[in-house]
Parts: sequence; structure tokens; C-alpha cells
Amino acid sequence: MKIIILGAGQVGGTLAEHLANEQNDIIVVDTDGSKLRALQDRLDIGTVAGGASHPNTLFKAGAEDADMLIAVTNSDEINMMACQVAHTLFNTPTKISRVRSPNYLAHQEQLFNRDHVPVDVIIGPEQLVTKNIEQLIANPGALQVLDFAEGRVQLVAVRAYHGGPIVGHELQEIRTHMPKVDTRVAAIFRQDRPIIPEGDTVVEVDDEVFFIAARENIRAVMSELRRVDKPYKRVMIAGGGNIGATLAQSIESKYQVKVIEQSYKRCRILSERLRHTIVLNGSASEPQLLAQENIEANDVFCALTNNDESNIMMSMLAKRMGAKKVITLITNPAYAELVGDEIDIAISPQQITIGSLLTHVRKGDISNVHSLRRGAAEAIEVTAHGDPHSSKVVGRRLDEITLPDGVTIGAIVRGEEVLIAHSHVVVETDDHVILFLVDQRKINAVEKLFAVGFGFF
Repeated sequence: MKIIILGAGQVGGTLAEHLANEQNDIIVVDTDGSKLRALQDRLDIGTVAGGASHPNTLFKAGAEDADMLIAVTNSDEINMMACQVAHTLFNTPTKISRVRSPNYLAHQEQLFNRDHVPVDVIIGPEQLVTKNIEQLIANPGALQVLDFAEGRVQLVAVRAYHGGPIVGHELQEIRTHMPKVDTRVAAIFRQDRPIIPEGDTVVEVDDEVFFIAARENIRAVMSELRRVDKPYKRVMIAGGGNIGATLAQSIESKYQVKVIEQSYKRCRILSERLRHTIVLNGSASEPQLLAQENIEANDVFCALTNNDESNIMMSMLAKRMGAKKVITLITNPAYAELVGDEIDIAISPQQITIGSLLTHVRKGDISNVHSLRRGAAEAIEVTAHGDPHSSKVVGRRLDEITLPDGVTIGAIVRGEEVLIAHSHVVVETDDHVILFLVDQRKINAVEKLFAVGFGFF
């Protein structure tokens, strides 16, 4: 596909890297020539310097025969205008725009359609990040919680702890422990190295284990790998910006929530918007304030300001002062690599956003893409089409399907039924197949596997 990416920031640059590796024709547009040169030095892509919404810039980028335009500049207005220009002047088939402002998103259905602002897909990073953090709060002990098939199936990452019933034992013993619960371990990362699990694979302490199960069985499976934390009750949020405010609003009916915000003006707005949340004016980097608000009694501390350094320092302070779990928003990938024991979970808005974007860019009928482990791994949900004659997967047992190296099938969703992947399961047309790729670069091979003779390409 020929894809124009508007914006060479962290999201645009990382997206270009993903897509260039998959034999797409990529053109990146930005006003900053140095960012474009840096990208061109390491990637086989085209670049155009200029205003992203300007007709002449889009013409230079080849908008007249582009298959897709992805607008991820830092300006909502430029992103929307670029989609309008691409639609009106170049009839670009698919237009995707990142929109951050809650004011626009509140009127999403009325605003974004072919008759008004012609955007085919809206990506709202704040909403995606909020949902991600919500899932982590709802599943104590999880490092990641990812939804598939509209939430009927979840892929969960946990750290294996000493004392977990299955730790030190072979994976096949899980069925003995839990005969009524079906699950599958999709991948194990041991000291950052991936292991494709077999029945005789032994789980070791500190392994990062990705398992898949029906939503209602997640807690039972987690208990096999670690001591299950009690449900969280108290949540403290540092930062009352879009993400902090949206999260507080979303969870305040289920948890006791406090928001710490430095701007008095913003505190006034938050106190009017939030019904059950306590809003505090101050800085979460002040030990006195944290002590005064009994930080040690809080189950989760979320550092969600727009400053990475502040988030990291506040998180370390909160952890040292007794916060049980710390979730930290980190936009700089270099910082995420440095996070140690004092930060339990680092949330990358870019990685979450890119997963959502890739859902719409991948070839085939793909309804979910989750980018994992800083983009190295991926979990996808793809719908199987065709029949035994035109498809390499439909009508075949799972043990008859030749999967690329490093790819596992975790589950199949058939209507309302969740089938955990076992060798005897046969794939039927319209099944939603959930796969785990320990190496994201295998995506081309997966797309070819699920292509039908007359289908996706």
C-alpha cells in the first residue's frame, strides 16, 4: 500500500518504522527537516517537508494515488484539515486522524463523517490510555491486560512469583490444578528472551508470562502464577490533565479516588466535573502532601502528568513512601527502558496508539492489534475467511496449520463461544483467531497465511 504519514514525531516515526518493514510505500510529511532526515537515514521511506494540511504538500507527497493518509501531527486541527483536503482534492480512500481534544471527541458521531469532516477512523490516545489503565486497576497484579472479541477474551501478562502453584512446574500441570478452567500460555519472556511454550515448559520465578483465557477465568489463572492481590479500593492520580481527568471520571463510582493537580484553575474545573473524586491542589512530588494524604494506604498511584521526568520522580517517591502499586505514564521510549523496580508498570501512549493504528493498516480482516514489549511483539485478532479450497486455515485442525516461527494461536472466538487453542480444534470460516507474535516482523507471513485465494491482496 502507498501510505502518507503526517507528522514525524514519536508516533509518526515509530509507525513509519513498522510499516516500512512490511514492504509498504511510505511517505512521511513534517515541517521539521531534521526529523525527516533522521528517519530517512535509517528507513527506506520518502519524505516531504511542508505543512501537513497544505494542498501542494500533499500533492508532492503523492496524495493523488495514495491508498491511505494517517494524520498524527500534534495539532487536532491540522490533522482534521489534512483529511478534508485529501478527501476533497485527492479522493484519498482511507483517512485516519489522531484527535486528542475531548471537545471534538464528545461530538464524534456528528462531526466525523463524509458530509462534514471526512475522517474514516478517529484515534483518541487519551481514551485508549485511560482504558488501558482501567484494565490494570481492575486486574490487580497484571502487567498488561488486552481485550479481544469485544472483551470476551483477554490476553494478560503477569510476573511469575515464588510460591505460585505452577511456578517451578510444567505448564501442562495447569489443567490438573484447574480442570474446569481452560487457558493457554501464548508466550513467556525470560530475561527479555522469548520462549514459545510447550506442555513440558517449566515456569520460572520472574518469567513474564502471557496467557489467554475467557474474561471470567482470568483471576483463576493469575492465581496459578502469583499470589493474587486483593481488589484495589483506593487510587491516587497525579495530574489532572485529559488522561487523569478521564480516568478519574471513569473509575470514581467503583473506587475511592483522589486527584492531585498543581494548577488551581484546573482544580476548580475538575471539582465541578467530578462527582465523587477528591481534588487536591498541590504537587505529588511534595513528600509532605503525600504523607498528609496517607499515600501508604493507597493501592494504586498513577503518575499521569505530561512530563516524563516528573512522572518518574513522583512514582519513585510514592513507592518509597508506601504506595502498593505504581503506574507511570512515560512517552520517551528511552526512559521506559530505564525503569527499575520502583515503577511497577510503565504506560507508553505511543505504543498503545500505534497498536490501534495498525488495526486499520494491516492487510486482511483484522479487528485488533496490540503492540507489546515496546513494539517488539504483537498480538492480533484476525477473522478467517474462505473454505478448505481457498484458505490455508479454514477447515484445518490447529495442529495441521504451519505457523511461522515465533507465532502461536491462543484462542478462537466463534460467535459467543470462546475456544482456547488446542490441537484438535478446527478453524471455521468467520472464526476470530487470536495470535501472538513474539517477533512483530513475522506479520507478513501471518497475513499471507490468512489470505484467501481471491481475497485480501
